[in-house]
Order: sequence, then structure tokens, then C-alpha cells
Amino acid sequence: MSDNNGPLYRTPTLDPDVLEQWSSYVERFENDSDFIAQQVEQGVMVTTLDRLVGMLDGVYNWGRRSSIWPLGFGLACCAIEMIATFAGRYDLDRFGAALVRASPRQADLMIVSGTVTKKMLPQIVRLWNQMPEPRYCIAMGACATGGGPFKEGYNVVSGIDKYIPVDVYVPGCPPTPQALIHGVMTLQRKIDGQSIRDLSWYRRGEVEEIPVPVLGADLIDLRRLPEIRGQLTPVAAEGDGAGEAGPAAEPAVEAVADDTEA
Repeated sequence: MSDNNGPLYRTPTLDPDVLEQWSSYVERFENDSDFIAQQVEQGVMVTTLDRLVGMLDGVYNWGRRSSIWPLGFGLACCAIEMIATFAGRYDLDRFGAALVRASPRQADLMIVSGTVTKKMLPQIVRLWNQMPEPRYCIAMGACATGGGPFKEGYNVVSGIDKYIPVDVYVPGCPPTPQALIHGVMTLQRKIDGQSIRDLSWYRRGEVEEIPVPVLGADLIDLRRLPEIRGQLTPVAAEGDGAGEAGPAAEPAVEAVADDTEA
């Protein structure tokens, strides 16, 4: 049989200094409320709703800014510079934005790179509506920004921002890859400033789609139908009553007196 009085079975004893330190520690917990608050602040994360939302904003924004997936399509010469930006020389993948998607339902960034013709605009708006929220748009080049050298042309839209919301404008004809990279960095800074409090895609309800323009004799923006009907109604009422808009009346020619001496 083993000896119970051996060194392994001795009653443990506390160091008097340690015991005194713990006694003073417990006494401060019982009598000092400031000491309790200090210990809780050090060991427990005490926060408010605003600070909690701020922390969530940081996580969400970091995830979105670091994984921007562009939609793979181009319109004109600016698309050549966009393709060069995605190549290895400029390495857009270091910003998390080089994973080009072939489907709008898997993309969250539309780069409108080139001249926006009236024939192509309905397809652009349709692709934009198919992209899930959050979604962003970069207008690349002078044509996508305001029409460029083809502004006011019979077949060109003077800026894509008249139909879909644009987050970043990249000027140039065409812009260099460095300019597009700067536009992506600007978009990342914009994402960092967003909050889940005031963003539409964090709220309940369906996202409102933009009406796709109708390509007829000219491009018809469906959002302006009430305005168009309001302008055509008085003209139709002055006609023969057939309900069709007649030609506009010619302005009256006023006689101008000749002030020259005979």
C-alpha cells in the first residue's frame, strides 16, 4: 500500500502574499464601484447601437470594396483600354476587381466603356436591371459621360447618366488604364462611406427597376410618357378631332418697319 503522507498527498497551502493580494482584490470589488466599472470595461466590450452599426458597416464595406465583379461587355474604343486594364501589366486583380463575369446576375459593376447609341441603350438598361443590388456604374470616356465628339448626334445618347445612375465618371478619349484604375479606387472610397442605415438594398421591398426605353422613330423614355401625353393633348384637341397629333403651327411673321431713309 502507498503512503498517504507522501509528497503527492500533502495539503496544498497558499502563499501568504498571494492570499493577501486576492483578499484586497475581493475587497475592492465589494466596496469600490469605480474599480468594478474599470474591470468590466477592460474585460467586456460595452458598446452602443451606433458603434455596433459602425462596426458592421466596416465589415460589409470591406467585403464589397474588395470583391467588385465587373460585367464583361464593351461598346467602343474605350473597351480596348478597359481590356488592357484587366491584363497582367496593370493587374487590376490587386483591387479585387479583375473577375469579369459573363452574366449580369453575377456582376455588381457596370463599366460603360464607349459610345452609347440609341440602338444599344435598351440593352444597357435591361442588363442594369438584371444586376443584383448592390450595383455600381462607371462611365468610362467622354462618350459615356456626355456624348463626346458625337454629342447631339441623331443616333447617340448624350450621357448614360440620363438613364441609369452613375457612381464614378472617368474622363478621357479614351481614358488610359491608369485613369480607370483611379476610377475603381474612387469607387472603393465611395463604398467605404456607405452605411446600412440608408442603403436601399438593406430595406424591405422590391428594388424599383428602370423602365427600358422603347426604340421607335426615336428613343422614347417611358418615364416621360405623362409629359409627352400632356404636350400632345392640346395639339390633338385643336385638330380635326381624330385624336392624332397634327403638325405644329407655323409662327406668325411680323412686319418689320424699315427705318432707313428713302
